[in-house]
Amino acid sequence: MGKTYERIDGRLRTFIEAQPLFFTATAPLSEDGTVNLSPKGLKGSFAVVDELTVAYLDFAGSNAETIAHLRENGRITLMWCAFQGPPNIVRVHGRGEPVFRDDPRFKDLLTHFPDIDPAPHGLRAVIVVHAELIRDTCGYAVPYMTYDEERDLHARRFAREDDASLDSYFRSKPHIGTSLDGLPGLPLPLPPSTV
Repeated sequence: MGKTYERIDGRLRTFIEAQPLFFTATAPLSEDGTVNLSPKGLKGSFAVVDELTVAYLDFAGSNAETIAHLRENGRITLMWCAFQGPPNIVRVHGRGEPVFRDDPRFKDLLTHFPDIDPAPHGLRAVIVVHAELIRDTCGYAVPYMTYDEERDLHARRFAREDDASLDSYFRSKPHIGTSLDGLPGLPLPLPPSTV
């Protein structure tokens, strides 16, 4: 039923790159801290960097729990489900880090996402995950669902922001600079965009 993989390649890589949706899970070290689970979409915003490294674009939103948890402890799990075709669930357990807009690595990391224009989405960071455990499971109970199209709401909402107004938006939200559990979140002021 379940199998452990040494690397992300071949059929496994093809599967995760084809999925229009994946989930991220993180948690603080505090035993009573808030576990965070987030859906991630937008075609072209996920990339396999190498056989043990994946990355995704972190866009504007109303909180920054994943960033806060990664800054504190780095633990993250990514999960993909097959909603079409043969049943399958793939999880990548690993260590992640947010690479912010003022990091020298940021511009090079963006080259892994040639099929998406990150500018209209309020790009905050690139989340880089180094895989420590790669597994799949059957997915027999995951329902069939169809992928119709991408929503354009996120781009329409954040395309009208420039760096100054985006920074102001982030400062107005209580859980972007600081997480729900009081951990440091997105560093503010927001560094200027390089894209």
